[in-house]
Amino acid sequence: MTDIAAGSTATAARKGEAILTVTDLKKHFPIMKGVFRKQVGAVRAVDGVTFDVYRGETLGLVGESGSGKSTTGRVILQLDKATSGSANYEGEELTTVSGNRMRELRKEMQMIFQDPHASLNPRMTVASIIGEPLVENSTMNKEDRRKRIDELLSLVGLDPTHANRYPHEFSGGQRQRIGIARAIALNPKFIVCDEPIAALDVSIQAQVVNLLKDLQEELELTYLFISHDLSMVRHIADRVAVMYLGNLVELAQVDELYDNPRHPYTQALNSAVPLPDPVLEATRQRVILEGDIPSPANPPPGCVFSTRCPISTEKCSAEVPVWRDLGDNHWVSCHFAEMT
Repeated sequence: MTDIAAGSTATAARKGEAILTVTDLKKHFPIMKGVFRKQVGAVRAVDGVTFDVYRGETLGLVGESGSGKSTTGRVILQLDKATSGSANYEGEELTTVSGNRMRELRKEMQMIFQDPHASLNPRMTVASIIGEPLVENSTMNKEDRRKRIDELLSLVGLDPTHANRYPHEFSGGQRQRIGIARAIALNPKFIVCDEPIAALDVSIQAQVVNLLKDLQEELELTYLFISHDLSMVRHIADRVAVMYLGNLVELAQVDELYDNPRHPYTQALNSAVPLPDPVLEATRQRVILEGDIPSPANPPPGCVFSTRCPISTEKCSAEVPVWRDLGDNHWVSCHFAEMT
């Protein structure tokens, strides 16, 4: 905590610059068939995404299941190797960095996983789970390590006297807090939050999101927040990127994206979010999409959304739209974004 406080002035001065720059990042999983395991195709889980994550911000990454959100986060952290493209973290190219250097960088880049039950070792105590990164990546003695574990538990709202309990003795929300404590143990700068509230009860989700916001302010963290819950993303994110079939289709400031969506897919997602005002909810027009998401192993030519888009033309089926800035850092991939 002391080290973070000491560097807070410098970090604040640099806030707003890109801590992570992703350029044309791709991850294709090969499809193998036959006795000799010959590759006959590829699942294009991530198919050329480009975006920046600015220091101190929360970038929300949203989309339907299977759109490639989680794979993007895993490739950035090199849990899965990129097929091609670039992920540059503070001047270092993560896709080509050596294994030893990546091990060092993992102190600064962490991940909070979706399922707090599956991501915690049931045979380890909470103290062992949170203390494991400290054992592997620091020179703390046993006494200092235990003090740090108690500090982390208090920081995420858990009782330090429960450190010797096992994960099954905690609720889902408490287990996710344990996962968060483990993620911040080494004072990281950047955290990928991979649907951290999806497996939690609705009554607990807001508590965990508020905890993440409090920790971001106190520890000066930067988040890539992956979720399919647009209403929760609006609560926590500064900017939002919308993903469809391995591609980014829109990216903008959070209020701009929700109040003035320019891509038909974003408009459809927005129309599915319930409004708290019953009068507005009863009178607003919903955008209903036809059909299912195409297979990422065989995406449609041209615009990947053309098969479900209500304003699609022949041009959409033949020509890939350019990822472009409409102004005020509002990016979109649609031939007719200016008309929507």
